[in-house]
Amino acid sequence: MLALRGVRVLIDYRPALRQRTGVGEYAHRLAAALVSRLGPGAVLLFSSSWKDRLGHPVEGAVPVDRRIPVRLLNACWHRLNWPPVETLAGRLDVVHAMHPLIIPARDAAQVITIHDLYFLDHPEHTRAEIRRDYAALAPSHARRAHGVIAVSEYTAGQVRGRLGVPSERITICPPGAPAWPRRAGGRANGPILFVGTLERRKNVATLLEAYERLAHRRPGAPALILAGRQGADAAPLLDRLKTPGLSGRVRHVGYVSDEDRERLYRDASLLVLPSFDEGFGMPALEAMTVGVPVVAANRGAIPEVVGEAGVLVDPHDPEGLALAMERVLTDADLARTLSDRGVERAGRFSWEASAASLVDAYRGAMERRLAHRE
Repeated sequence: MLALRGVRVLIDYRPALRQRTGVGEYAHRLAAALVSRLGPGAVLLFSSSWKDRLGHPVEGAVPVDRRIPVRLLNACWHRLNWPPVETLAGRLDVVHAMHPLIIPARDAAQVITIHDLYFLDHPEHTRAEIRRDYAALAPSHARRAHGVIAVSEYTAGQVRGRLGVPSERITICPPGAPAWPRRAGGRANGPILFVGTLERRKNVATLLEAYERLAHRRPGAPALILAGRQGADAAPLLDRLKTPGLSGRVRHVGYVSDEDRERLYRDASLLVLPSFDEGFGMPALEAMTVGVPVVAANRGAIPEVVGEAGVLVDPHDPEGLALAMERVLTDADLARTLSDRGVERAGRFSWEASAASLVDAYRGAMERRLAHRE
């Protein structure tokens, strides 16, 4: 078995450079857990930006900060397979991209992370760079990579079935639960909470329709809080918040920090996650950690994450979603049961366990790289 003493692993930290949402939070937390396992100096955090500087975001990790426009470097990497990352970061044993496209390397083993394959089915719902490159290049890049990291069994199955990657090159490394203590008691009158970017995949339009039905039947229902950045197509959703059925009852608070997000969970009566597809579903795990009941879509990896700790519904059914929220709000025994089950289930997810799996994945990728060179 290949030893990892003196290993140098570069992680593409750019998704976490600004406001950390799902992929950025995954990169940040996994990097910190990896430093704890491999030791100081073994993990390099790569960033390229013309105006944003990296700093020292993870203690014990080595920052590699290059003043290169992100779009320019990505275009060169994705389309020209140049320059090799070693020209920017020095000697490396592993280079790990937090997206489905490999980073060019001269000698390092190339590892990619695939969070989901939604971009294959709905490229029109993604931003320009993803539309241009991911659907066209991800299948071949996944097959060329020395190791593929999937964040769930669901995503791993898609990588095998749709991209043709052998099982032995896929490692499942799910996110870990945050280090938040369980809250004391429930919050029957607390706000209903949605956490996520306002984009089509998150199915916020159906959530608003469902909430409007709930509020019509129960005028005393709690307010709805939408926490997350605005996607490119968020304007119609925000305009809808001004309509008579929702005005004054639904509030969009934008991106929230870790501290503010934890506070929102602690105050919430329930979390609702109605996404059409999720490679994992981090808000569900965060809510369960604190003890917040979850109402979520029965799609993607959400059932795998939530299990019996939430009420799962068809994301295309606004009436079913409204009834599920109403059940949790009015049935104290159900809310308490979901809370207990959620806390227990969240305890199964840890960054330390995922980092241990990732180290094994790196070892396997290095061995495959070495075998290929020979």
